[in-house]
Parts: sequence; structure tokens; C-alpha cells
Amino acid sequence: MTPEKEKAYTAALTEALQHGYNLLKEGKTSIEAVQAAINVMENSPLFNAGKGAVFTHDGKNELDASIMDGQTLKAGAVAGVTNIKNPINAARAVMERSEHVMMVGKGAEQFAAASGCDTVPQSYFFTQERWDQLQRTIKEEEQGRAAYIDVDPSKSKIYGISDKDKKFGTVGAVALDNKGNLAAGTSTGGMTNKRYGRVGDPYYRCGYLLQ
Repeated sequence: MTPEKEKAYTAALTEALQHGYNLLKEGKTSIEAVQAAINVMENSPLFNAGKGAVFTHDGKNELDASIMDGQTLKAGAVAGVTNIKNPINAARAVMERSEHVMMVGKGAEQFAAASGCDTVPQSYFFTQERWDQLQRTIKEEEQGRAAYIDVDPSKSKIYGISDKDKKFGTVGAVALDNKGNLAAGTSTGGMTNKRYGRVGDPYYRCGYLLQ
């Protein structure tokens, strides 16, 4: 990536870390720290989560998120939501305010709104960079290229190479509070050009992070 783009990512990640760390220093829980850090990244257009989510084949943004409490092993997740500003907040609401582990689509949106999560018009998630990524991917398909191409993550770039447009940018956070409790969370827009109600794997990512 360019030096300017690297600087922007470094600044955004530093802000996310600082938000979470500040809460831990104040004696807040690991769940609160994880949520705060992910909120910062969801509010940035740089990451494939929240504001910077990638587009589906139909030109929409469908978001997934999950959170897990290492102390209790309780978890909550939402998938396929289209109007929740911060999906990680909705995931926490599912964990703490319902008897369920995952909610999807319209039902998840209704529950999140009723739980006080901020909603936004779908236009909020539009970014030109993500839109251009979708157009490149669709063009590749029209030229007969494979829809999903395995790549080496160690060689990936966040911007400028279309094969990598499809896979990278999901955010996650892990925190350990002063009581020794771990928590983990993840938020994603999924894969560029995804179809047919495809849901990512946010719940399993949380479990992996805690391991």
C-alpha cells in the first residue's frame, strides 16, 4: 500500500487500541473494551466492517458480527443486517438480552433497534473504494475468471489487487481485564460479490480468538 494509506491504517488501529485500553485502565470489563475497539473500526471506511463494508453481488451491504465472554462462554451474533450502524453492539445485545446466540436479517435488525442500537440508511455504508472493488470483481467474472480465488494471506495487499479485494478486512479484538477475564469480538462485511444470503463465520472467529 502507499505510505499515506499505511499511515491511515496505523492511526485507525492505534485509536481502536487506545479506546479499548482506556476502558481497561478505568476498570471496565473486557467485553466493554472489545466493543469499544471494534466500534472505532466499524466507524472507519478503511475496514471491511460497518462503514467500510464490502458490497454483495446485488450492490448491498450485509453485515455480520459476534462477541463472546470468556468467563461465561456466552456469545451473541448477528448476520445479514443492513441498517445497524455498529453490528458488534447488536451482537452484544443478543448475548445479554435474549435467550438466543445468533439472529439474522430483518429479525436481527428489529431486535437490535428495540435494544437501542443505532440504525442508519443503507446509503451510510457506501464507499467508492468498496464499490469499485465490486465492479472489478464482477468484470473478472464476466471475463470467465473464478469467483473466489485462494491467495496467500502473507502476500495480500489491502488495496489495489482485485484477487485480494474478495477476502480481507474483517476486524477483531481480544481483551483481558483486570479481573483476568477474556473477551473477543469480530465484525465483518463478508466477501465482495457474495450471493444468496451468504453468512460469514463471526461466531467461530470469536471462539478461535479466545483459544
